[in-house]
Amino acid sequence: MQWRSLLLGLLLLRLGLQALLALLPALAPGLCLRRRFSFPFPPPPAALSPLDAVPGSSHWGSLLRRGGSGGTAGGDEYERRYSGAFPPQLRARLRDAARGMFVFGYDSYMQHAFPRDELDPLHCRGRGPDRHDPSNLNINDVLGNYSLTLIDALDTLAVMGNSSEFQKAVKLVIDTVSFDKDSTVQVFEATIRVLGSLLSAHIIITDTKQPFGDMTIKDYDNELLHMAHDLAVRLLPAFENTKTGIPYPRVNLKKGVPPDSNNETCTAGAGSLLVEFGILSRLLGDSTFEWVARRAVKALWSLRSNNTGLLGNVVNIQTGHWVGKQSGLGAGSDSFYEYLLKSYILFGEKEDLDMFNDAYRNIQNHLRRGREACNEGEGDPPLYVNVNMFTGQLMNTWIDSLQAFFPGLQVLIGDVEDAICLHAFYYAIWKRYGALPERYNWQLQAPDVPFYPLRPELVESTYLLYQATKNPFYLHVGMDILQSLEKYTKAKCGYATLHHVVEKTKEDRMESFFLSETCKYLYLLFDEENPLHKSGNRYMFTTEGHIVSVDERFRNSLWQDILPGEEDSAEKIKPSEFKAVNFSSNCNRVPDERRYLLPLKSNYMRQIDQMVGLI
Repeated sequence: MQWRSLLLGLLLLRLGLQALLALLPALAPGLCLRRRFSFPFPPPPAALSPLDAVPGSSHWGSLLRRGGSGGTAGGDEYERRYSGAFPPQLRARLRDAARGMFVFGYDSYMQHAFPRDELDPLHCRGRGPDRHDPSNLNINDVLGNYSLTLIDALDTLAVMGNSSEFQKAVKLVIDTVSFDKDSTVQVFEATIRVLGSLLSAHIIITDTKQPFGDMTIKDYDNELLHMAHDLAVRLLPAFENTKTGIPYPRVNLKKGVPPDSNNETCTAGAGSLLVEFGILSRLLGDSTFEWVARRAVKALWSLRSNNTGLLGNVVNIQTGHWVGKQSGLGAGSDSFYEYLLKSYILFGEKEDLDMFNDAYRNIQNHLRRGREACNEGEGDPPLYVNVNMFTGQLMNTWIDSLQAFFPGLQVLIGDVEDAICLHAFYYAIWKRYGALPERYNWQLQAPDVPFYPLRPELVESTYLLYQATKNPFYLHVGMDILQSLEKYTKAKCGYATLHHVVEKTKEDRMESFFLSETCKYLYLLFDEENPLHKSGNRYMFTTEGHIVSVDERFRNSLWQDILPGEEDSAEKIKPSEFKAVNFSSNCNRVPDERRYLLPLKSNYMRQIDQMVGLI
């Protein structure tokens, strides 16, 4: 009979704990309730102990008193694996491994592919535009016959402190690259990969402080800035003869917009040009480029739904009608939201911040599903889904890998707790496959589109979350990512796209963003002493991972009277006045006592692992 009494006692204890958890929301005033969505997943496992479910209890302190090193002998497998300090020797080895990864990819490109755009890492040869098949947009949108990978990698060389190779690469670009090519490229890709990198390298060269070492170029006469100007002028025809001000998606660098050009473009492609075009305008003192980019953003913004405030993902540039009505955070939409915030950070224009705050509020109201708080309460963990822009109703049950950038964006606005949960979801998918499938179906717990082209978004968010929390958990995440890339994607001459994340088959392509972003973020994650992290050096990453300094010269313009917008468009606000809206943390920082603990409690982490079929 004793075992029956014991079971009855345990059952009553569990029911009491559940009742206590149910009361927690009522005890935490100020938290705004979010729309719930019932996932077809099991409920969160029971906590290891009552203290696990109560933030601020002695649980945190007791773990801290263990010294924060090596995990907890009495904890569960998550605490044992991730908790505690990260050995500095291991961190240094991982920093060197990340640098070695970049060097192997870069050297392979220079040896086997330069001056062509990309490296084919399986056959050790170069790749350029597909002249035989103009409809091959997967290649032709990106490759313009202008040594893309070399240009895209310039500032990574500087960040890693390789001054001699940086100087050599810059001279190669100046001496060998021309944009006078009969190449039809996507305006967005040419802007973020090529224009952005030229501007970043120019800023590094001309920086009087030279924080990364001596990156100056003898007799440098602003050649990279002139090349950026030349490229931007060749992209300008995309903004002409469009009734809405939204640009055509593609332009021929010699001939302008092709006569058979598509009138449909995606929101991100048309609305994510303002950072690079704005920097160029302010460096040149010529308003043209910022004017057309800002006009496109405002045109898209004016087309948002009156009901939900959301935007779709594909629009007709002549009629302004939405062709794609899906509103989400992934492909087709992602960097539009990113650049609303980053344009404000760089230029200080209040209207950019107002648009971002409004967009973020609508995202929270219509796209976010799951429990209110990341680290407490019951229910499914937070997740952002794809909905109809007019109704807010669910459109499908997949998310894509590009959405993994969003936790990093949430870090920039101070919504760290929500970022922790969303990042944990994508990390769980990575743990299951050793990569992120391009699309993952959260209902079927399986990839919908199984390839992985070496994308950086999860690494980017991991790096930014570590910078915000200094929690060693994110160093463990970075180590997992680094090891997976070495194990599954390393090829004879570089690193290759995974054709199938389950089967681990490879495709013969190494996209340029692997060197400009993936390797850079991994290196910076483990390089604590990098000049980028030193006090007094203020940098922002573009959507392609290029660094640009945040300084007053980009906050001053002489053409506010001719920029499109309201009369108060010249109003600026100081960074200290920046406040994002409608997120659960109310910009509270993660407490210092949690630095060596799991950022997400182990029972919630286990719940997410169950959701993706990992356990």
